[in-house]
Amino acid sequence: MTVRKNQATLTPEEKRAFTSALLELKRNGSYDRFVTTHNGFIMSDTDSGDRVGHRSPSFLPWHRRFLLEFEEALQKVDASVALPYWDWTVDRTSRASLFAADFLGGTGRARDGQVMDGPFAYATGKWNINVRVDGRAYLRRDLGTAVAQLPTKAEVDSVLAMPVYDMAPWNSSSNGFRNHLEGWRGANLHNRVHVWVGGQMSTGVSPNDPVFWMHHAFIDKLWADWQAKHPQSTYLPGAGTQNVVDLNDTMRPWNNVTPADMLDHRKFYTFDTEPAAASQR
Repeated sequence: MTVRKNQATLTPEEKRAFTSALLELKRNGSYDRFVTTHNGFIMSDTDSGDRVGHRSPSFLPWHRRFLLEFEEALQKVDASVALPYWDWTVDRTSRASLFAADFLGGTGRARDGQVMDGPFAYATGKWNINVRVDGRAYLRRDLGTAVAQLPTKAEVDSVLAMPVYDMAPWNSSSNGFRNHLEGWRGANLHNRVHVWVGGQMSTGVSPNDPVFWMHHAFIDKLWADWQAKHPQSTYLPGAGTQNVVDLNDTMRPWNNVTPADMLDHRKFYTFDTEPAAASQR
């Protein structure tokens, strides 16, 4: 059983294994297909039309499936690799260990945002940005500039306390847990982190930055935490809702997976904060 760990606890060997697997997916062309998929959905997901990956109840199960597929791709390269998560309520600055040169590299240089250190720097020749929103072929970041502060634990706790998963109108104006976690209302959790990182993370091609996967692994963990706090609450809507994915509807692009299939992450992996017995299933 895969165990997803807090990135701050990874050993140097685990960091190298993770970054090496990322580089191999980039080299063989697999990585850019994930970027293309994400960009296609974020561009087509709108508040008033058919929406699947964003601005909708299926934001969480869609990304859970997306991360699972990516994690499986990493494990085909190295079976020991699992997606780490970035707890940005604790590791809150550009000096956090995940932005060190031995892991993801740091913020971009002032004049153009180009990341200059770490394995994903353009100068290595191993991380060209091929799926772009502009002409620049290098990874960009601007940590903590567009917004100064990452979300706090108190803000996360306030969202985890919300008892209802989602509600009409099932979009970016909804007043439920999903939308507050996604960040269109209230404390602005998920969206704010994308903007805090900046560069490609502020765009539809955000998976170009490997920090995307760690951020979304933590969002996924927060969904699991919410489920544990509210065992009587479940995914909504249940059925018959126009333009969104109901509990037992299939989700594009897979068309063989439903939100109901994604409700129990423990079928696929556990988190390092869960009981040891659960990790051994």
